[in-house]
Amino acid sequence: MVNTPEELGSWLRLSLTRGVGNESARKLLAAFGEPAQIFAQSESTLRQVVSATQARHLMSPPEGWAELTQDTWAWLQSHDNVNVSCAVLTLSDTDYPAPLLLIPDPPLMLYALGQTAALPSLNAEQCLAMVGSRNPTPQGQANAREFARSLASSGLTIVSGMALGVDGAAHDGAMLGAGPQALATIAVVGTGLDRVYPRQHRELAHRIAQRGLILSEYPLGTPPLNANFPKRNRLIAGLSQATLVVEAALQSGSLITAKQALEQGRDVLAIPGSIHSAQAKGCHALIKQGAKLVESAQDVLEELRMPDPFAHVPLALDAATAHTETEDELLSLLGHDPVGLDALQARCGWPTAQLQAQLLELELMGQVGRLPGGLFQRIGVG
Repeated sequence: MVNTPEELGSWLRLSLTRGVGNESARKLLAAFGEPAQIFAQSESTLRQVVSATQARHLMSPPEGWAELTQDTWAWLQSHDNVNVSCAVLTLSDTDYPAPLLLIPDPPLMLYALGQTAALPSLNAEQCLAMVGSRNPTPQGQANAREFARSLASSGLTIVSGMALGVDGAAHDGAMLGAGPQALATIAVVGTGLDRVYPRQHRELAHRIAQRGLILSEYPLGTPPLNANFPKRNRLIAGLSQATLVVEAALQSGSLITAKQALEQGRDVLAIPGSIHSAQAKGCHALIKQGAKLVESAQDVLEELRMPDPFAHVPLALDAATAHTETEDELLSLLGHDPVGLDALQARCGWPTAQLQAQLLELELMGQVGRLPGGLFQRIGVG
């Protein structure tokens, strides 16, 4: 981990130099050693390793570099909570997460907030990525939380991107299921760690820092730029032995993560959904292409060749309360596909007022979810 302002400054200067990306930076490090030694070279010497334009840019500090160095060093000293710490790791650090060294484009610098003492022992075998739609169905949201809870209780660390929807539910479920001393979850974000995006997840981010890690390759002050989120997905996949896609449309960032997992030689798993749901089509496409179809936490553990400590526990949400015969009948008529009020009324023949009242009661009990377009969907199995 970075230990002095001078060391931090030299790494920041290298990472911020215009036109010098991760690949060129690795070439320079291989040729000259630490960043401070790179900046001690002449322009002609640098041209032997990188282009003339890159060599010229390396000769002068980037705009804002000194201020960012000062701000980042202050950030490193600012966390006085004994339960939460922060760190900046570089490619030369022994604490740098080993799984990321195996991906094609490891970050030059990695910013960490939370349980940073766990960084040196991170390994892909203990981590599972879970990704999915930002606008999941109620069933997808419930599946994400319950899969994560069950898998975290088996000892897995759940890795996701702290986005709305499936990501947030996966982080939350992992913290519900993990043991008190376990690294419950890792959030890989697309902004600087001095801000939380989306804002709705401020409280979630606080809990993740207490029970897990928040990681970013972006320097402090980096706003939520659209291009950053697909790029960070390679880190979500790279930290994990496999990626589980809970729900995803055909055009989805989750499919980018799945593609990068395959390119890195990692397994991809997918949960099937309703043939009528747009959020399930991405998972179905992955399954057609060879992704492992999973219906339970036991399926995931079997695919990962891990022992199943809760074989007797069903994955999906069980009914938390007893139903009346009328409620059981309505749940049966709902099935598991989204359905509109008119179609449901045709199935049951009930008066509109009675049907709406029963649907509302089941919704309040968490057994039915309301979808856009006036559709309803049953949540869980049974």
